[in-house]
Amino acid sequence: MAMDPEIAALLTQYGVDGPPPETPPTVEEMRAGNRMLSLAVAPDPPRAVGSVTDDRVAGVPVRVYRPEAPDHPAPTVVFFHGGGYIVGDLDTHDGVCRRMCRDLGTVVVSVGYRLAPEFPFPAGFDDCVAVTSHVAESIAEYGGGVLAVAGDSAGGGLAAAVALAFRDEGRPLAAQFLAYPCVDMSSKNTHPSRTENATGYLLTTAEVENDIRLYLGEQPAAADFPPASPLLATSHEGLAPAVIGCGECDPLRDEGLAYADALIAAAVPVRKHRYPGLIHGFLNFDTKSKAVDAAVTQMLTEFGELLRTAG
Repeated sequence: MAMDPEIAALLTQYGVDGPPPETPPTVEEMRAGNRMLSLAVAPDPPRAVGSVTDDRVAGVPVRVYRPEAPDHPAPTVVFFHGGGYIVGDLDTHDGVCRRMCRDLGTVVVSVGYRLAPEFPFPAGFDDCVAVTSHVAESIAEYGGGVLAVAGDSAGGGLAAAVALAFRDEGRPLAAQFLAYPCVDMSSKNTHPSRTENATGYLLTTAEVENDIRLYLGEQPAAADFPPASPLLATSHEGLAPAVIGCGECDPLRDEGLAYADALIAAAVPVRKHRYPGLIHGFLNFDTKSKAVDAAVTQMLTEFGELLRTAG
């Protein structure tokens, strides 16, 4: 499949366009590489918003973004960063959160959940639920309006899992924003994109499988059920409306699209997108690729429409 030429040039520029190394990197090397690339492609200077504050909520590090001229009330979005449950932090997705805050006029609470392998499943999920619950119970301290969840990759899977948990508890969410989410960790995952896009598009299928192994730790059987695998939930009825977008050149493409289909089958309103030429992690490349910028603009616009409708 043809990769977007601007993304291909970017990967060449940063030396991440070749075959995977013969010796898998250590966790420390994975984190350093992810951080290097994320910060290298981040907007410079950072996008302007009203304020950015680091804090702790329920013992979890968070970064709260507030718009320059917020509506009263304004929606609040709890955001979970990607990184395979192993890498990523509040800095790697700072540009993503700033754009969401700026473009949609939302308060964004970015969550620095615990990472595996030091803190395997369900530690990260528990952190995400704890922060989202606190924000829901203290919504007047944030935007004061409707509450939504968002995330990309692992963070998209966590957002989907939090939405399921809130549904099961009868707690309302206005919307979900899921970018190329990891929603099926089961060993029976036979989605064609895991084979079609196994190598050559930055994220490899081998890396996905290694991340899942490290994340689940001593609980591999958890892969067959939510919250680890939201796609395998018994029911998807009653979930918050969703915007779900996946790149064509992504090993996780088909499970994300399958999750959109599962929600549609359960009568959940869904905006579903399959973007030609885009790779995993594309949210971070919006200033480097016209195709990515168009995709992000479309997804954010639709997410904003869901928030306004709910509000």
